[in-house]
Amino acid sequence: MATPHPADNPLLRDAFEPIRMECDCPDLVIEGAVPADLDGVLYRIGPNPQFAPRGAYNPLQGDGMIHAFDIAGGRVAYRNRWVRTRQWELERQAGRALFATADPRDHDPSVARVESQGAANTHIVAHAGRLLALEEGHRPIEIDPGSLETLGPFDFAGRLPGAMTAHPKFDPDTGEMLFFTNFPSRAFDGALAFHVADARGEIIRSVEIAGPYPALVHDFAITRGHVVFIVCPLTLSLERLRAGAPPIAWEPERGAFVGVMPRAGGEARWFPALACMAWHMLNAHEDGEAIHVDLCQQAAPAFPTPDGRMAPEASLRQFLTRWTLAPGEPVAVRRLSEVVCEYPRIDERRSGRACRYGFVAALGGPGTGDLLHRAIGRYDHETGEMALWRAPERQAVSEPVFVARAGSTQEGDGWLLATVFDEARNASHLVVLDALRLEDGPVARAHLDHRVPAGFHGSFVARG
Repeated sequence: MATPHPADNPLLRDAFEPIRMECDCPDLVIEGAVPADLDGVLYRIGPNPQFAPRGAYNPLQGDGMIHAFDIAGGRVAYRNRWVRTRQWELERQAGRALFATADPRDHDPSVARVESQGAANTHIVAHAGRLLALEEGHRPIEIDPGSLETLGPFDFAGRLPGAMTAHPKFDPDTGEMLFFTNFPSRAFDGALAFHVADARGEIIRSVEIAGPYPALVHDFAITRGHVVFIVCPLTLSLERLRAGAPPIAWEPERGAFVGVMPRAGGEARWFPALACMAWHMLNAHEDGEAIHVDLCQQAAPAFPTPDGRMAPEASLRQFLTRWTLAPGEPVAVRRLSEVVCEYPRIDERRSGRACRYGFVAALGGPGTGDLLHRAIGRYDHETGEMALWRAPERQAVSEPVFVARAGSTQEGDGWLLATVFDEARNASHLVVLDALRLEDGPVARAHLDHRVPAGFHGSFVARG
């Protein structure tokens, strides 16, 4: 029998509180006017545990739920569905949580030998006609784009032996999807595996890379000719786990490293950098012999050191920062903006190329005293300015997703889509903003009667 989620856990209440239903709404109430050229589906995904958790709660392992906003002809339809992993199905049959999200030792004994398929709750992307729900510790889960039915694990016809990053990159010229696997052999030795899937969805190249040490690598970047990995000293140790110490720990004395490898093949070169944490990359590009990587940089993450010490709260704030790698020079680091921000996105037609604009969720998040972001920002590389649309009081925004205006080739000419949680209504709405006139505020809002729990990432899939 279902029981309430713990009210004392800030990651299970208010904007984060899970919803207990799947539903369809064919025609949302619209405020303003949805642009006529918007034609496709915004898919968002995040944790939504169906039952109160066993032991401590880790949202990175909460059951994934997909929220789909189908936009066409100025109207918006909505549908949501859980990703039906093996764990989800077993718990639905039992009517209670069986799998712990934080410590496997808290699993119910009845599932001690059940192999996990992951939470499938971090990102959702489309490639070669397939919609994939991603979580970096496991294989993708394929989803039917229309019904949101779970089709099952996807392994690229047996060519993907293990997990896949939640942040693949897409080459706008070739249609290739580039991605990596952290800990490909489960040896926890620092190795990474890099893969390229062609426009048909077939893996055409795979290579294993020796990394500096075993660390949690969440994202990476591409340029026209290279792939770039940033390894930060958030390490994983089975020895620590066996000794009762934190298995994931912050070890700044190791420093960070930047790995650069030619996309066409060749050895990865590693460059030392100052210790920090970088969860998400905005973009990267080549500038002569130099490579610029733009990312959200954090002084330290919300993980303990091996002896259990936590970083000061202010260290958790993230800022848009550029790292530059030039031959014979140390890695140069330059903060681009003083606006606290996260979840960086671009006009993906500029992926791996020099871009002018970056879009972020801003004004909130770890280290600010507010878990939620209260604004959407547009950073301009030409002017160095961060323009902001501030959500109304007691409203919080998701990651913004850029959609190009139909027929336009100008970078940034299009729309930003995000979900907004309204604390007063305890419900969410989809917001549409003109990306180049962000400060003017929404051109449209599509209102739901329930909340979309605060989640992670999403993608827009154009029709046709």
